[in-house]
Amino acid sequence: MFRTLLIFAAAMALALPAAAETRIGVVDLRQALFSSNDAQAFSETMKRDFAGDEEEVRQAQEEAQKLKERLEKDGAMMNESERNKLAGEFQEKVKEFNFLKQRLDSTVNQRKQAFLEKARPEVDEAVKELLDENNLDLILPSEAVVYVKPEMNLTSQLLEKLNR
Repeated sequence: MFRTLLIFAAAMALALPAAAETRIGVVDLRQALFSSNDAQAFSETMKRDFAGDEEEVRQAQEEAQKLKERLEKDGAMMNESERNKLAGEFQEKVKEFNFLKQRLDSTVNQRKQAFLEKARPEVDEAVKELLDENNLDLILPSEAVVYVKPEMNLTSQLLEKLNR
């Protein structure tokens, strides 16, 4: 949807017959949203909520690394059954690590997506206010723009609106 919006906005900007009369602003939505007070509070909450899970993932990774190092260092001196047992333990620890990491990543991504969906109406309203307050015809995301005069970059104003 965001790409469609970008393409539509770019097409509209190019299709306007009197480009010199058209007032266009630019915002870095990502920067404004993730610099906002709400996003920083969200980030702190995420760190607290997932500290235990991150520690569990880190521990599984360290244990797998130790098993691998032991296998590489002592594997040649072990008999086949000891080596196979150690290799099996290593594989199980790698599976555990992968499972824990995937579960953590999935949960974090779900929470981030929920935050973005919750913030979307507020961002949309703030962008509309910028459009009206600055008497603009169009606001483009910074990703769609090669260059913008500093006075037409409205990211800081958007951040102020998001922080009120």
